[in-house]
Amino acid sequence: MQDQKPPERNATCAIIGAGDFIGSAIARRFAAEGYTVFAGRRTAEKLEKLKSEIEGSGGRCMARGLDARKEEDVTAFLQEADAHAPLEVVISNPGANVSFPLLDTSERVFFKVWEMACKAGFLTGREAARLMLARGKGSIFFTGATASLRGGMGYAAFASAKGGLRLMAQSMARELGPQNIHVAHLVIDAGVDTDFVRDRIKSARGEEAVANLAPDTLMEPASIADAYWYLHQQKRDAWTFEMDLRPYKETW
Repeated sequence: MQDQKPPERNATCAIIGAGDFIGSAIARRFAAEGYTVFAGRRTAEKLEKLKSEIEGSGGRCMARGLDARKEEDVTAFLQEADAHAPLEVVISNPGANVSFPLLDTSERVFFKVWEMACKAGFLTGREAARLMLARGKGSIFFTGATASLRGGMGYAAFASAKGGLRLMAQSMARELGPQNIHVAHLVIDAGVDTDFVRDRIKSARGEEAVANLAPDTLMEPASIADAYWYLHQQKRDAWTFEMDLRPYKETW
């Protein structure tokens, strides 16, 4: 039995930070629901695989290169998506997870992490709101991390930026919610099943630790994407602002 072609919606979903794992999984999920997905990341060529996958499944995907820290790039990207079809969903998902001992954290590192993890979210949320308010509806979602809620050793830059993003999103939710714009912040409170995370486990605990990982110890990107879709489907009389996600065995 062949897969059915997704139902076509006259709406777009824009993802800023459409990386290989969470961002791409979100793109595939919304494309499967009939949205035209606008996928943006620093290097457009890295989006070709995602674009081919979505289009091969009968979906629609526009791939664009952009710098999430630059106001003109973010504005142009979201305006293009909205011009294609009404912009209904915007997701801010740039990666900025780095670890430095405090005394090795230069001013340049601190500022660059803040730009990616906090400023980029502000620009994305503000520009999305400008477009959505004209129609009186929309969803704006931000990807957070464990560092959104607590600072860890070696994460002064990342935690301060992610904590700032969380409070900025909360302010947006309070302002935009009464105007029918659903703003949500998702705390990804565990390792995601990626090559990067598996390599970190290997470096810290050896190859045997990777080989013996119990099932569902790491989060599948597709499972995370389902949570974004669920939030977008919520009725406005019971909107979630903050959702935290972790595997069933994760301590917290």
